[in-house]
Amino acid sequence: MPVIAVLVLDGVPGHELTGPGMCFGTAARHHPHVAYELRYCTAPGFRGTGSPAPFAIDTPWGLDGLADADTVLLPGHAGFRDEPEPGVADALRAAAHRGARIGAFGTGTFTLAATGLLDGRRAATGRQYAAELARRHPLIDVDPEGAVVDADPFHSAAGVLGGLDLCLHLITLDQGAPVAIETERQVFMQLHAPADPHAAADAEEAPAAAPRHRAGPHSLGPTTRWMEAHLDHPLTLSDIADHAGLTVRGLNRRFRAETGLSPLQYLLRARVQAAQRLLERGDEPVERIAARTGFGTPANLRHHFQHHTGTGPRIYRTAFRSMVAALTWADGKNAEAAEPAASGGADDPGAERRRR
Repeated sequence: MPVIAVLVLDGVPGHELTGPGMCFGTAARHHPHVAYELRYCTAPGFRGTGSPAPFAIDTPWGLDGLADADTVLLPGHAGFRDEPEPGVADALRAAAHRGARIGAFGTGTFTLAATGLLDGRRAATGRQYAAELARRHPLIDVDPEGAVVDADPFHSAAGVLGGLDLCLHLITLDQGAPVAIETERQVFMQLHAPADPHAAADAEEAPAAAPRHRAGPHSLGPTTRWMEAHLDHPLTLSDIADHAGLTVRGLNRRFRAETGLSPLQYLLRARVQAAQRLLERGDEPVERIAARTGFGTPANLRHHFQHHTGTGPRIYRTAFRSMVAALTWADGKNAEAAEPAASGGADDPGAERRRR
């Protein structure tokens, strides 16, 4: 399982700590074959997060948590203009030396730059700090727009909403664009979802999906793809076992080992996700979507949809379309602002997000 270590320095904005957990946790929760171990590793001298609502965190990991991490993430922090502590700089250099991927967002790029690891490479930070980063570190080619910069193995971005764009970029590299796109949709639906007094209770009752998948020469991949292509059929455990060439008992054991779910839990989750896609992309009535996804009746669809997403199908469709309209409007405004400075046509500012 890939290990992601978030290096927590004193005065880090709280939202920059929650962003990675939201992205990588959502990717694993909605894709049973995706697995990440996320560690929060405090640096020496850490006292708490920054304002406006500072809080302390308790974690078993210090700089030693970086020693075997596949990816190290470096959020911004209050003392980003100061030279990093020797232990911090040494830990980052050691991670880079053994081939770890390092991502910095917001003012965290300043700390990574101070190690010398970004010399001769492109990097990004928040727009308001781009000129200062370029002045302090003239050997770095600073992206003035703060877009995600891939200078493998170093990745950097502006850090809005806790580096969500950077985390989604890393998920794209790890899992492919479809997983990243679905993760982005789920993350932003969480941010825009209306309050529901029943959501917390439903979440407590919902079966937890263990985010793991171990594909081997006898992987269940062909069977899960067959299930997803026949969601409108009344699939039974026996049907699924016959397709996989297993007994029902063996099927349950293999599903638990590869996905962390029982076959019927996997089937239910696939039906909910299919319903989400249909609600997002078309105008079919709920009755038709219930039939196409194997739920049968609108009442059955509403029950399971509420149980897994915390909201009803019609509210989900409305919220998703409001979110898309807001993002499209923002992209359009950005394009209008960029157009006068462009020669031969402005680049589409939403292209990077859509490519993920």
